[in-house]
Amino acid sequence: MFSTIGSFVSRTKNPNRLSTADMLSYLYLLFGTVIMFGPVLWLILSSLKTPAGLIEFPPTFLPFGQDSIVVEGYDDPLPLFTVTMEDGSTRELAQIRRIGLEAQLIDPAAPDEIIRVPIDQREPVRSLQFAWNNYTEPLQRFNFLTYLRNSLWVTVVATALTLLINSMAAFALSKYEFKGKNTTFVVIISTLLIPVSVILVPVFLVITSLNMNNTLWGVIIPGAATPTGVFLLRQYMLTIPDELMEAARIDGAGEWRIYWQIVLPLARPALAVLTIFSVMWRWNDFLWPLIVLSRSELFTLQVGLNSFQGELNVQWHYILAMTVLTLLPISLVFAFLQRFITSGIAATGLKG
Repeated sequence: MFSTIGSFVSRTKNPNRLSTADMLSYLYLLFGTVIMFGPVLWLILSSLKTPAGLIEFPPTFLPFGQDSIVVEGYDDPLPLFTVTMEDGSTRELAQIRRIGLEAQLIDPAAPDEIIRVPIDQREPVRSLQFAWNNYTEPLQRFNFLTYLRNSLWVTVVATALTLLINSMAAFALSKYEFKGKNTTFVVIISTLLIPVSVILVPVFLVITSLNMNNTLWGVIIPGAATPTGVFLLRQYMLTIPDELMEAARIDGAGEWRIYWQIVLPLARPALAVLTIFSVMWRWNDFLWPLIVLSRSELFTLQVGLNSFQGELNVQWHYILAMTVLTLLPISLVFAFLQRFITSGIAATGLKG
């Protein structure tokens, strides 16, 4: 496998010769890779930094942290510094306190003597330090498993409803002739022009009148049908030959059987694309669950992460770590269904 990848990556326009076009192509691909995966890598590495490492300036790419040492007679570990002495020599000392522009340090081997030096004569001793407690502590401090279960329920059920409702609408709009079909399709697509903020209050009033506040169904149902899903599936279903349906009708198949056993299996690439979109929409949704839900036991992960943000203190190290965990399900779904993306999206424009 690695030899195949190596031969593919090392291919050039002309055999055994690297041309300007090849160099530009590799630079372009390298730039695109950095743009796409650089922020994700930065997020992962930042989630392993300490709170002090997150706010330091200039920022570092790797999770460096200051070394510390336990000294007898002091309750907390003391930070280590490399200090330049008056004679030009350097010593590794532990700082016990800082007063203005002066630092008071001690030699860990001889802690009785206090050494006073200007703060500009010391440099912190740093090394790679991975703060794994950023992942373990939040799991103990807030109901991560409850929020995860709620997010999984909302995502799975909402995605299933989205696929069912949108595919039924797309089937009717692509395979049946009835008065007002094109007008209906245009009206559905035109709803994409309406900002979500405009319909938040009316939808909330409807949910309230149905007594669906503080329920996961109140989060799921309002977004079950999407114009984007109807458009994708309709355009793909237009490429399915009508002769297959006519042959099924001749054999005695009903409309529901045609939809379930012929159209849906043939539309799997488009359904896979819509599945990825729907999972991303539901999993990352924050505003609507925040409006509908006020009981903490019903919070989804995105709303639950908001609990780490207070008025005066934002626990960024916990937020970043939990954000990395929330990315894992999306990544798994994308990795499983990514082979359908190109064929699914490309086929939606083959027939109008």
